[in-house]
Amino acid sequence: MAQMRQEMIEIVRFDQVGLRYPGRQVLQNLSFSLRIGSFHFLTGVSGAGKTSLLKLIYRGIIATQGSVKVFGKDVSRIKTSTLPIFRQRIGLVLQECSLLSHLNIVDNVALALTITGARLNMARGQAIELLQWAGLGDYLKSKPTTLSDGQKQRVAIARAVITRPLILLADEPTGHLDHDAATRLVHLFQELNRIGTTILFATHSRTLVADFPYPELHLSHGQLITNSSHQSGSRSYA
Repeated sequence: MAQMRQEMIEIVRFDQVGLRYPGRQVLQNLSFSLRIGSFHFLTGVSGAGKTSLLKLIYRGIIATQGSVKVFGKDVSRIKTSTLPIFRQRIGLVLQECSLLSHLNIVDNVALALTITGARLNMARGQAIELLQWAGLGDYLKSKPTTLSDGQKQRVAIARAVITRPLILLADEPTGHLDHDAATRLVHLFQELNRIGTTILFATHSRTLVADFPYPELHLSHGQLITNSSHQSGSRSYA
């Protein structure tokens, strides 16, 4: 019973997780958990293993050591046939937005919902609401190529959350943005977090981490290391 209660409040748990590619150890001995509704920065220089850690959560790759549990389930045991259902509860925002240039931004966002079986008219209605929330109400008919990098990232956020995911993974979404645009983007993530979405936000920007009071998971050479605010090892971050 105690284990069941623990799994209900933890959305992600890593236990002694390692990841090895041929000839290279990428991650090693990672043990931590994220509580439902939390917001964390995932930090480290380029090549520290941030992207690999995020991929382990949405089962883009599988750990070579230890266990990764998401929503209380060991992701290595999820069948390929059920992966799309599993991933519907995980939103993903990347540094490269990968928007479809031939579609306007409403249809770019709506597409993420229609592929789950939703009707097009309903999906477009929800896409419009989300784009207005993201401050893009004046650009609904615009194609991605006409938008700034910051605007494209706001479209990407709307696309990521239209399926109402429980956790949102952001992989360096501010990498191409100036400080003001990056700050506006983090404010959108904050709004999502306030309504209950768990956020894991990967960044190498020390300025952003200093500006926003959220706990930090810091990777160095594939390991979680001690920093001024948090200790590595097996613990929960809330």
